[in-house]
Amino acid sequence: MSPDVTARRAQIAAGLAEVGRRVTDACRAAGRADSEITLIAVTKTYPLSDVRLLAELGVTDVGENRDQEAAPKAAAAADLPLTWHFVGQLQTNKARSVVGYADLVHSVDRPRLVEALSHEAVRAGREVGCLIQVSLDDRPERGGALPGDVLALAGRIAAAEGLRLGGVMAVAPFGEAPGPAFARLHEIAQAVRKEHPGAEIISAGMSGDLAEAIANGATHLRVGTALLGRRAPFV
Repeated sequence: MSPDVTARRAQIAAGLAEVGRRVTDACRAAGRADSEITLIAVTKTYPLSDVRLLAELGVTDVGENRDQEAAPKAAAAADLPLTWHFVGQLQTNKARSVVGYADLVHSVDRPRLVEALSHEAVRAGREVGCLIQVSLDDRPERGGALPGDVLALAGRIAAAEGLRLGGVMAVAPFGEAPGPAFARLHEIAQAVRKEHPGAEIISAGMSGDLAEAIANGATHLRVGTALLGRRAPFV
């Protein structure tokens, strides 16, 4: 291993240790067990070499938010025992590509996307997990279904061939304390789970607000910067 790779491995290991400490502290404060939390390392803009180092360090879940970066990266890392999460906004014309590698799509927010993912999952002979992205603010450019539309969308996913309803996802609104927003998401998640008991996932919380997410029932955290630092945009 070259000195540069050794140094980078140590940096990532330190990030993992610090995030682990934060998760443990947040779980203890919330009266929850660490085992309830799945950490997704969001590797957008980071190289394949970082994905390999994460896998060496025991990370099993990796997230990407742009198909043009994710598809070749997932293909190149096909030898690794990883679960791939697609966490960004998704156009219907990218459904075929994303279905090829993603185990869980976090950003399902409209019926047309459900139809596209179902069609491609059936074509590929795969079952793909889907989370409903819920809009917690009034910024449609960030994606997300309106809270009032979530239950109907959940029913569509649950009935769609090739798809599995996993639960809900949201991003905390800009300029608003994340705790109350995540509390709203938790209420929506409970309503979905009442009709679909298997939809147990709440994907919420990133580098800056993971404690608030854990306090409000998050099961999956999407963490990039706190693990990997800041890098130049992917080209």
